[in-house]
Amino acid sequence: MVLNKNILIVEDDDAINKLLSDIVSGQGYTTQSAYSGTEAMLYIKQQQWDLILLDMMLPGLSGEQVLKNITDLGTSPVIVISARDAQEVKVSALRLGADDYITKPFDVEEVSARIGSVMRRFNRSNQVIPNVLVHKDIVLDADARTVKVNDSELLLTAREFTILYTLMSSPEKVFSKANIFESAWNETFHGDDNTVNVHMSNLRNKLSGAAGEADYIETVWGMGYKMKT
Repeated sequence: MVLNKNILIVEDDDAINKLLSDIVSGQGYTTQSAYSGTEAMLYIKQQQWDLILLDMMLPGLSGEQVLKNITDLGTSPVIVISARDAQEVKVSALRLGADDYITKPFDVEEVSARIGSVMRRFNRSNQVIPNVLVHKDIVLDADARTVKVNDSELLLTAREFTILYTLMSSPEKVFSKANIFESAWNETFHGDDNTVNVHMSNLRNKLSGAAGEADYIETVWGMGYKMKT
């Protein structure tokens, strides 16, 4: 089964890199391996990747630096696979733009399932109804998948884009965390407030940083979020 999807595996351990490659290839995806952060960035700048599996402890550029660069480019979903299992490390990776986090040693079936889940979510998030939404000085072009603030393009992750699209599609409506999670993740919400909070915080910081405005998004306490009028 050929899916014409390309996945970059960034892992300096030969055995783990090969294992991940076997898992990914077994799902019908095309793989490319990188063994350092510097090598990874060469591949990332050369082409668009449908998914990147990223170790955090890398020679050359660190995993954190690579993740930040990927997020700045705003091009590919990322699953971090790392032996670092501290909660603050996981939260930091999510804040930097990771779409999922798997701790080593990992279960092969879990990795396979999470890859499939992220790929499905990312593909669905790209299937947005073509239109242009405008709120204050934010212009969201769902066709081109671009966001501009004061005519300057803002780089958002796929999930941040979907969250903003959801809010801007009905600017007067208050969206609960469950609404936002189910829209951006295409999964049933199970009360994981932190996941929504992290991505919402990143989105708000990018929007306010682009225009110097305190906030474009209003928190309606006890209810959820809406665009600030």
